[in-house]
Amino acid sequence: MSNSWRDWGEARPIRVENGIKAKSKRGAIGEQWWSQRFISVLESYGMSGRLARGRSYARAGQVLDFQLAQGKVTAQVQGSRPRPYQVRIGVLPLTTAQWRRVQDRLASQALFRAKLLAGEMPHEIEEVFEDCGTPLFPRLASDLDMRCSCPDWGVPCKHLAAVCYVLAEEFDRDPFGLLAWRGKGRDELLAALRALQAAAGGSTVPGTAATAAATATATASAGAEPEPWWRSSLDVPAAPLAECVDAFWSPSLSPARLRALSTAPSPAAPDLLLRMFPPPPVQVRGQDLTEVLTPAYDQLAADHHTHPEVSRGK
Repeated sequence: MSNSWRDWGEARPIRVENGIKAKSKRGAIGEQWWSQRFISVLESYGMSGRLARGRSYARAGQVLDFQLAQGKVTAQVQGSRPRPYQVRIGVLPLTTAQWRRVQDRLASQALFRAKLLAGEMPHEIEEVFEDCGTPLFPRLASDLDMRCSCPDWGVPCKHLAAVCYVLAEEFDRDPFGLLAWRGKGRDELLAALRALQAAAGGSTVPGTAATAAATATATASAGAEPEPWWRSSLDVPAAPLAECVDAFWSPSLSPARLRALSTAPSPAAPDLLLRMFPPPPVQVRGQDLTEVLTPAYDQLAADHHTHPEVSRGK
């Protein structure tokens, strides 16, 4: 009789309740182009076979305690042993100089920030990162630090793969999650973009984070009353017409890029208004008001989709 563990076959995982289940029930996981691109990048490292092993884990809800932070993802995954395995997926973060260049480029295009706030990732953002000297997605497998406490020496194991799929669907839900994973959280990034736009409207030279910081410091030192917090979210600075009249009727994108983009308008996220502004300092039964209102906005959108005549008052 052999004592090799291979002869016993693969043990089935212990089923858990209230785990994080992938929304996709069959086929590929990831609905948006950026989450699909994330999975395809992982597969390009030769991980496709091992990733497939974790798909059933993700759909069965074996992932527990999923946490996305700047530069890393941590989670617990329930396997065949009583104690869940500890999983960590780290990524090589962008340097301060790289993020400064990225922020300068993003601040120069109001469309980028508008789409991010609407829950979309602009296709051109990959080019922005590439032009700034760093890819949006990890370039090499060595850029990822993938660890699991299970005895499987292969990388990724099915527990890591399951977390990759849950991470892809988290990117679906909030594109800021991808940027946070690369080292810049939503609030920090938006604050930097607002500061850059405010600096662009002043007398200092626009386009650098140092200029934005200097402008904010000077305003505070002078005792001037800061502008309302919502103004920087809504005001979009534009160059004077006299400076851009020659290119006024020229598209900002090449014809090939315009043809590649979908002509169908993307529906706005139901909770777009909740995302655009900082959450109010109000809690309802221990929950932030934004968390309480989000399901209501989703239900209103669903009702409108099912019975559009009702929402129009007919």
